[in-house]
Amino acid sequence: MQPLSSPDLSANPCELAPPAVLSIAPARVMRGIDALAAAGEAIAALGSSPLIVGGDRTLELIRTPLQPILDRHPLEAAWISYRPDCSEASLEQLQHHFTEHQADFVIGVGGGKALDAAKLLAHRVQCPIVTVPTSGATCAAWTALSNIYTDRGEFLYDVGLAKCPDLLILDYSLIQTAPQRTLIAGIGDAIAKWYEASVSSGHSEQTLIVAAVQQARVLRDILFQKSVAALSEPGGATWREVVDATVLLAGAIGGLGGAQCRTVAAHAVHNGLTHLPASHKTLHGEKVAYGILVQLRLEEMLQGNQLAASARQQLLKFYGIGLPQTLADLGLGEATLAQLRRSAELACGDRSDIHRLPFKVCPESLMAAMVSTTAPIEELKIKG
Repeated sequence: MQPLSSPDLSANPCELAPPAVLSIAPARVMRGIDALAAAGEAIAALGSSPLIVGGDRTLELIRTPLQPILDRHPLEAAWISYRPDCSEASLEQLQHHFTEHQADFVIGVGGGKALDAAKLLAHRVQCPIVTVPTSGATCAAWTALSNIYTDRGEFLYDVGLAKCPDLLILDYSLIQTAPQRTLIAGIGDAIAKWYEASVSSGHSEQTLIVAAVQQARVLRDILFQKSVAALSEPGGATWREVVDATVLLAGAIGGLGGAQCRTVAAHAVHNGLTHLPASHKTLHGEKVAYGILVQLRLEEMLQGNQLAASARQQLLKFYGIGLPQTLADLGLGEATLAQLRRSAELACGDRSDIHRLPFKVCPESLMAAMVSTTAPIEELKIKG
C-alpha cells in the first residue's frame, strides 16, 4: 500500500488556496420559556460592562426581565437606542457610546434591524455579542450578517461579519409578547430560503451547499404543515416549533450555505421596495414573501416554467395566513409608474442578487411580474 502523500510545505504559499472560513452558528444557543431568566451566568461570562442596544419600545420591554440579571451578577450596563435606523450614522453613535461607557460586550435586543445594528457594532469593536430576539420575524439573531440602510430606511448593502453571535437567547415568553403579525412575517422570510436557495444552488454538488438546500426544503415543508396550527395557539408546542423554524433553522441554512443559499429575487425585490416610503409600514418578511411570488412569476414569464406557476398558486393559498399577495396588500396600490420603475431599477442593479436567476431580468420584466403576482396560470405569457 502506498503511503498517503503529505502536502508540499515548500510550495509557494501564494499559490495555496486560503482556508475557507465558515460562520455557521452561534457559539451557544439557549432556548425555552423564560430562557432569559436562566441565562445570567452565560451573559456574565462574556464581560462586566455591556452596552444594551435595541429600539425604544424594546428597551423598555426588556428592562424588567433583564435588570435583575444585571443586578445579581453584577453588570454595569448602559442602554442605547439604535435609531433612526440600522444606518452608518446610527452605528457611529453606538460606537461612541460603547467607548464612552467603556463597554466590553454588546447585548442586542429586538427585531431584525436592532439585532443587525448590535451585531455590526460588536463586529467593528471586536467584542462578544449576545442576541435576544423579541419576535419571530427574522433569523437575524443567528446570522453573521447585517443589513445597512439609510436613515430613512432604504436598503443600501449587507455586511458579512466575522462570526455568528457568542450567545443567542430565544425566550419564548418574550417572543409571545410580540404581535402575531411579526411571526407571520417571519414565516414569509423563512419560507423564501427554499425558493431562493433552490434556484441559486439547487444544482451544486458541494456537500454543504447540498445540505443547506435540502434543509431549506425541510423548512418549507415544516412551515406548510405547522403554521396554521401554530398561529391558532400562540405559545403552544407547535407555535414554539414554528418560532424555532423562523429564527433558528432559517439562520442555520444561511450559515451552512452562505451567500450562495441566501438571497435571489425575493430579497432583491424587498431591497428595491424599501426605497418607496409607503413600504416602510410593512415588515421585512412581508416584503420578502411578496418577492417570492414575483420571483416565481418571473420564472413563468421568462422561462415558461410550469412548476414555478404551480408553486406560485400553492403559495397564494398558503398566504391566507396573512401574508401579502399584491402591491396593494403592501400598501403600494397607489404607487405611481415612476415609483415602481425606480424600485425595479434598484432591484435590478449590477450587484443585485436577482442576477442569481438563471436568466436575464430587466426592470420592465420585473415590473410586469410585480403587478401580476396573482395572475391565473392560464394567463401565462412566454416572452422570448
